[in-house]
Amino acid sequence: MYKDLFIDFDDTLYDTYGNAVIALQETFDAFRLVRYFDSPQTFYDAYWATNIDLWSRYSKGEIDRPFLIVERFRRPLSVGKGLEVTKEFCLEVSDRFLDFCSSKSGVVDGAHELMDYLKQKGYRMHMTSNGFHEVQYKKLAACGLRDYFDTIILSEDAGVNKPSPLYFDYALKTSGAHRETTLMIGDNLQTDILGALHAGLDAMLVNRWKVDVSESPQTPTFVVDTLRDIIQIL
Repeated sequence: MYKDLFIDFDDTLYDTYGNAVIALQETFDAFRLVRYFDSPQTFYDAYWATNIDLWSRYSKGEIDRPFLIVERFRRPLSVGKGLEVTKEFCLEVSDRFLDFCSSKSGVVDGAHELMDYLKQKGYRMHMTSNGFHEVQYKKLAACGLRDYFDTIILSEDAGVNKPSPLYFDYALKTSGAHRETTLMIGDNLQTDILGALHAGLDAMLVNRWKVDVSESPQTPTFVVDTLRDIIQIL
């Protein structure tokens, strides 16, 4: 019987991708980047390819936050023609983009319904995230999910990122949860699920991205397709 739930935030509950798509368009327009790109899609495609690569490396501890913040816009901006891509400009674009992102209220379908259900069932819930401190709290406020969580556990506070077992050790200590009665819920097979399993926790994959679980070195304790499916299990 589970008593505590570690729940990933970005793209598990909060529609980080959908909100970022809108914010990226707003950023492109705010800086009039159309002057330097043949098509907005060229910029968007370069951003997403860069973002996926950098967040994967960040979760593994291969790069630090300052590098990620600058590099995720340096690369796509460098695709533009006639644009001077300085560190200062990258930081300015990043700040504006994060402001746009953190003001968005969009959540994954079924998020509020699920959290209402879990709260009524008496689970203690703890947000677990590799996201940046100041941004995550703004997102929580924007989408109305803050009050569901007993604890907010961010990698910046832990000093290490998911999937490190040290992150989950920190999360257990901070939340007061016990390993054997805690379930990790997340959308990322590597950082959320395999990280939790390696740390001795049960883990539920919300398989939004339709990954082939059969190729995973460890099998998730549960696999669901949608947030509403969780209600049938917990």
